[in-house]
Amino acid sequence: MKGLRQITPYVAGAQPQEKGMIKINTNEHAFSPSPAVLAALREFDGNGLRKYSSIENNSLRSALGKQLGVHQDQLIVGNGSDDILALAFLSFFNSDDSLLFPDITYGFYKVWADLFRIPFEEVPLTAQFEINSADYMGRKIGGIVIANPNAPTGIYKNLAEIEAIVVANQDVVVIIDEAYIAFGGISALPLVAKYDNVFITRTFSKDAALAGLRVGYGIGSPKLLKVIQAVKHAYNPYSVDAIAERLATAAVSDVAYYTQVNAEIVEIRDWFSAELKSIGFDVLPSKANFVLVKPAGISASTLFDFLQTKKIYVRYFGDKARLSSYLRISIGTKNEMIRVVQIIGDLVA
Repeated sequence: MKGLRQITPYVAGAQPQEKGMIKINTNEHAFSPSPAVLAALREFDGNGLRKYSSIENNSLRSALGKQLGVHQDQLIVGNGSDDILALAFLSFFNSDDSLLFPDITYGFYKVWADLFRIPFEEVPLTAQFEINSADYMGRKIGGIVIANPNAPTGIYKNLAEIEAIVVANQDVVVIIDEAYIAFGGISALPLVAKYDNVFITRTFSKDAALAGLRVGYGIGSPKLLKVIQAVKHAYNPYSVDAIAERLATAAVSDVAYYTQVNAEIVEIRDWFSAELKSIGFDVLPSKANFVLVKPAGISASTLFDFLQTKKIYVRYFGDKARLSSYLRISIGTKNEMIRVVQIIGDLVA
């Protein structure tokens, strides 16, 4: 049939519903949302749902602006960072020159580039799965997207190197996807005040334990926000519903809680990494709430299948050649990760 689009869609992690499982395959937070969020949910007045939600999301943008030290007009809110990234691709990458992003990174970048017919080039990571800054300099390009920390590797690139990439490409937009920045990295937020070509995306799904809410946001210069807001209003101005905005605003108010639980995630991650290394596994250095692991004495696919028989769900990228020897394991509670270490240890002993 004529006129139908053909595209290879993004493949998300499985969402099993078994009782008693350990689900550590989609980088969801190990702990409950903030008590302030749960209280806001209980107190929400459902009668207000007969009206449309906010177009500007001023309450959430105001709270975020105060927390981040930026003007609320430098913020845009959407249905998760996926929505913000899609809007950013539509808004910022309209050149005949190629958009650059790593060959191993968040899989949606390639999907959006295909969907929106944006020319792109996947830049190979080094043998150590790191971004080589020089690969993003001295070229005629249409833009850059870098997840930092990267996914699914978890590897963080220091701020000085990120800034060098920005400085070398001031005629195009550089998107920094900071979905996992709360788990150990230093944010590129200071670069927004220095360069008007920097756009940062973040989500409440990872560090705020609100994956089911689907709220994300973008931060950039007034110049970039004017463009992306116009695209959003041409597409779906009511994208964030009233419940989501209220609960996300409550999450922003409870910095102390999230600082505590995210620090606990980091502690568990580092303990888990050390445990796997002690049995010979190769664990990439992670600044996210997951680790990328190369098993020893057993193939990644075999370990993946075995863990599923024990109702432990991790992520295997068997369709990607450079990742076929690795598993990505999200960080759960300490008790969950102790159980995972015990089961893996018993298998490979």
